[in-house]
Amino acid sequence: MRSQRLYQIIKTFLQYGLDELLPKDKIPWYGKLLRMSFFWLRNQHKDKSLEQRFRLAIESLGPVYIKFGQMLSTRRDLLSPAFANELARLQDDVVAFDGALAKQRIIEAIGEEKFSEVFLDFDQQPLASASIAQVHAAKMQRPEDNEPMEVVIKVIRPGIEPVILADIEVMQGFAKLVSQYYHEGKRLRPVEVVNEYRKTIIDELDLLREAANSIQLKRNFSADKVLYVPEVYSDYCTKEVMVLERIYGIGVGEVEKLKAANVNMKLLAERGVEVFFTQVFRDSFFHADMHPGNVFVDVTNPDDPTWIAIDCGIVGTLNKEDKRYLAENFVAFFNRDYHQVAQLHVDSGWVPADTNVEEFEFAIRTVCEPIFEKPLAEISFGQVLINLFNTARRFDMEVQPQLVLLQKTLLYIEGLGRQLYPELDLWKTAKPYLESWVREQMGPKALFNQVKENLPFWGEKLPEIPDLVYDYLKTSQQSKINQLTLVKQMHQQHQQSKRLQLTVVSVGLLIASSVVATQEFFQLAAFGGVIAVILMLRSLRD
Repeated sequence: MRSQRLYQIIKTFLQYGLDELLPKDKIPWYGKLLRMSFFWLRNQHKDKSLEQRFRLAIESLGPVYIKFGQMLSTRRDLLSPAFANELARLQDDVVAFDGALAKQRIIEAIGEEKFSEVFLDFDQQPLASASIAQVHAAKMQRPEDNEPMEVVIKVIRPGIEPVILADIEVMQGFAKLVSQYYHEGKRLRPVEVVNEYRKTIIDELDLLREAANSIQLKRNFSADKVLYVPEVYSDYCTKEVMVLERIYGIGVGEVEKLKAANVNMKLLAERGVEVFFTQVFRDSFFHADMHPGNVFVDVTNPDDPTWIAIDCGIVGTLNKEDKRYLAENFVAFFNRDYHQVAQLHVDSGWVPADTNVEEFEFAIRTVCEPIFEKPLAEISFGQVLINLFNTARRFDMEVQPQLVLLQKTLLYIEGLGRQLYPELDLWKTAKPYLESWVREQMGPKALFNQVKENLPFWGEKLPEIPDLVYDYLKTSQQSKINQLTLVKQMHQQHQQSKRLQLTVVSVGLLIASSVVATQEFFQLAAFGGVIAVILMLRSLRD
């Protein structure tokens, strides 16, 4: 299968003229010979730009490559704007597989007896179909009262995993070629990008992981009205099947329908911003795939709309170090302290330690200063982030996957917000929230929260402190005794070595004296014998 797929991919790439990506002067002789061996495959789309041809080639290769292209479109820290914009047009429009087969896969995963007992109805016509899974409507008995309720069942496509793994192997081969022979291969880091995609798509194949993500996100917003996440029925979830509450709403991209429902568009857009910053900076756990297909709006009360998020297969997290550096960067950025922004990038390891901070500061200033001269409503926060990443890229900034997901999510949210309410001032909406969060991260409140967070641990260890002190003192005393013993042993060994040396010399002199003890050398022999006896007595005394 890999061989057939490899030929199909090579055929597609050559028919779209993508061999132009590799500079001819750096292709080895065997690479040129290989290209000549496919002489019948010519560029059939010379009238289109290289970026367009790249997108069309990916579309023709099917869902795995389309999904890869969509992910690649968010890597604006690596791609040129022309490539990124073209890839952003990719649509994950996949033909559904047979509903009877979907039902059979669900029964195999859950068990026929459980399926018959719990599910009252199953619609074989899918509600939606994507590259990895499709969704079917069903009815099941509510666990608490056995009343019928509407649910959806998500099921992984049959045979998709070996196809994905085969395609990724081919991608990794191409990535190595690009890394080795393309003039921008080192900067683009194609091998790392493909490995990152592999991890993401393999995670999406595990619906237990998605179920866990959904449960966590729902718990984080249990007390908020701004975001609703459907209930997951984990008793019926497996790696290949997920059962969750069916929701009804209007797609967030269906602006005309939202307006017709008299939804408060300004509030809806502002809540989108709130949803993003709450996930990122309060919870450090954010839905990283909030494109229009995964976000709906509950319009039950048009004046108080609620966002609904589905498909939590891809989530991002921030650790304490990331949050701290982001907090300090925001403070410096709002104060226009570009030197501090540059220094923080170096300190955090995001750019090499030998980076010239002054040059980096000037580059950041060049990007940011013109922005601050514009009215706030005209500033794109996402575009600022992209420009900063592009600037940092020139200074060999290391790819930070969690920050890439952050950028991607922010672009989605800002794009949706301005689509809903073009006058949305994201800076004005976000800045008070960010400033409050920064104070919590860096001020006295942060110190108090950290102490409060560690109190249970200290409380648990407090009764052990006297014993720990006693053990430490006892160990120290024993260590001193051991040191004295060791010194004494070393001294004894030294004395024994010295005694052995004197004994050897004295015996040697006695033997020599006995050998030369003739009349001519009697005095010399006698003198040697005396010396030998003295040395032997010395060794015995020591």
